[in-house]
Amino acid sequence: MIAKDLSNREISEQLFLALSTVKGYNHQIFGKHQVQRRTGAVARARELGPLLQ
Repeated sequence: MIAKDLSNREISEQLFLALSTVKGYNHQIFGKHQVQRRTGAVARARELGPLLQ
């Protein structure tokens, strides 16, 4: 959803999550993959490829 350029608010609305939950998940993803921005997270995800094949 980040790769589709959805805002945190749009993601929270589509997944029926609190905005703070989405922000927390983003923070965890950024930390785990050692990136600081959404663009870095998307680039890293593309490097890793799909989770399910």
